[in-house]
Amino acid sequence: MAALVTPANAVEQPAPPGGGTVQSFWLHMNSTPVSDEVLATEARRRAYIVLNAWEGGLIPKLKAANPAVQVFVYKDLSSTRSYACRNGVDDAQLPTGVGYCQAQKDHPEWFLLDPNGRRFEYGGYSGHWQMDVGNTAYQDAWAANVVQSSTKAGFDGVFMDNALFPCDAYHQGVCPAKYPTDAALQDAYKSMLANTRDDFVAAGLKTVANLSNARLHAGAWDAYTQHLDGGFDEWWLTFNDNDLLSEYPEGWSRQVAQITSNEARGKITWVQPHHSDGADRPYRFALASYLLAAGDKAAIASIDQTDGYGDPRPWRTEYDWDLGAPTGPYKSVGANIFLREFSCGTVVVNANRTDTKAVDVPLGGSHLTERGTTVDRVSLAGTSGAILRAAC
Repeated sequence: MAALVTPANAVEQPAPPGGGTVQSFWLHMNSTPVSDEVLATEARRRAYIVLNAWEGGLIPKLKAANPAVQVFVYKDLSSTRSYACRNGVDDAQLPTGVGYCQAQKDHPEWFLLDPNGRRFEYGGYSGHWQMDVGNTAYQDAWAANVVQSSTKAGFDGVFMDNALFPCDAYHQGVCPAKYPTDAALQDAYKSMLANTRDDFVAAGLKTVANLSNARLHAGAWDAYTQHLDGGFDEWWLTFNDNDLLSEYPEGWSRQVAQITSNEARGKITWVQPHHSDGADRPYRFALASYLLAAGDKAAIASIDQTDGYGDPRPWRTEYDWDLGAPTGPYKSVGANIFLREFSCGTVVVNANRTDTKAVDVPLGGSHLTERGTTVDRVSLAGTSGAILRAAC
């Protein structure tokens, strides 16, 4: 076991307000049946819920249980869906902002093309046709349609899926003729987000976009969220039970910085670790990392399978804990060891590689572990974390 060494130049991050309690969200995007009892339960304990456009009838039930819950509608920024076009007529409620029938008939130039002039269909998602997000006419139509349908249904905001970063997303190795580089594609998305921003603000609709893998593109998270009310990281810190993100230039710190940056700017952050329900290590690593950075805007919810957006995931005991007010921002107390103190507890994360030796971290007083054991120090292996309560 390696002993803790506290560096003289410990790095501190800005302190967001709040942070001693967990907020969570529920992405209900697979249209699974939901009872009134489940709706009421989830409305009371989730800060944010995402529904499909055709599920607007659930909003009154959610608001009756908790008027403060914020309900978002799912809309894909980047595609139109041919499966939602039937006999030449688009469905009344769409998962996108522009109908396939409308685009096919009136605006074929809105379809993004590969270097051979062929349209892009998302790999692995049949019936999803990629659109030219840099086209201002597409931007205007997308925003107008989404604002009109969302406000009519009573949604609080819009969850914008697929704000992409690599030019070959969904078609590996092949970039659009119009956007042959990552930078060119990212400029197109920044243009769409910036040009439609005023429409959503004027309508009173919050906007949160799926910014998956932003960590791989320096500055991309802040550049996109500049024109949004928040961001969602679909793959945050834990990718399965055994693949956990450690510290390196595009690793742990860059994903945790998504929360700290958004909190400093008053923006929402949703983070989604991937692991099975019984996997203790990835769960605690992700939750402790979240608590290091969270203020009053961020929310976390684990998922156990890719695109498993049906029933709500099981509620966790630690989600109900109150660690009290933070005494300051999180800080480095060793090589890739991070700690944040609260009035009623302490959170510690070891962000070193999974295969590194455990590090002994003193806590400065008695604490209760997640299992109820009294300790004054914890031993943490790489990519692990601890959430500890103290008397207050």
